[in-house]
Amino acid sequence: MDITSDVIKKLRDKTGAGMMDCKRALEASNGDMEAAIDFLRKKGAATGAKRAERAAKEGVIATRVSADGTVGVAVEVNCETDFVGRSDDFTGFATNVVETILRDRPASVEALAGLKAPAGKTVAELLNDLLAKVGEKIEVRRFQILASADGSVSSYTHLGSKIGVLVEFGGMDASGAQTGRDVAMQVAAMNPMCVSRDEVSKDAIERELDIYRTQAKNEGKKDQIVERIASGRLEKYYQEVCLLDQTFIKDPGKTIKDVLADLSKSSGKTVTVRRFVRFHLGEEVK
Repeated sequence: MDITSDVIKKLRDKTGAGMMDCKRALEASNGDMEAAIDFLRKKGAATGAKRAERAAKEGVIATRVSADGTVGVAVEVNCETDFVGRSDDFTGFATNVVETILRDRPASVEALAGLKAPAGKTVAELLNDLLAKVGEKIEVRRFQILASADGSVSSYTHLGSKIGVLVEFGGMDASGAQTGRDVAMQVAAMNPMCVSRDEVSKDAIERELDIYRTQAKNEGKKDQIVERIASGRLEKYYQEVCLLDQTFIKDPGKTIKDVLADLSKSSGKTVTVRRFVRFHLGEEVK
């Protein structure tokens, strides 16, 4: 079969690969279009493997919540450049990934790879297609699933999908959707360490108090008021790191605890925050 420019262009349109790569793929597969696509996918996967040591810290954080509001997913998909991260091909792949996770709830990234995505191919196949097309290291770095048996899950993405948040609520139904989004936005903006002060370890509290006592003494405060000053500064620490104690970004006259109390009163149900997940693109994962 003659490898004409029209055939090469057709393969390029299907895969997004370079003209010379398409020509070589068609020559290697005797002009068979499907075999040439497989050739390019394999080449893309091999290229991706060679790039294993390169940094892939661009990309997106994608979030999804189920139609009934009880399950939420956050996933980080990485690439090497912001240009690729903003492309339709990359964001389309991320959409397929997050929707697959929401539907099938895999236990790991490895298990996710073998699942069939809404696009009709497995996640691994879609990844190989993308590798062949963009020529960068692409990876699904991590994901997390939150589910509420007697409440709901809210989500929020921030900074052009660079930050993604899920919040699990107890006792909250669809009527609290706006409050749920507001609390998720709070987590994105203010980056709390935990939900409540009960979750702050005794060691962390003692470390903070020791710092505040030393600061007070260094400021020349009298011994009899050092403890009171340290306790006051610890209270400010709680207001910084504990979600429920934080000042609500949309109404500085309230805390998040106040916002939940208002919703509980209006809905007739006790609304609580059980946990949250906050993904920041490229951050170190402990």
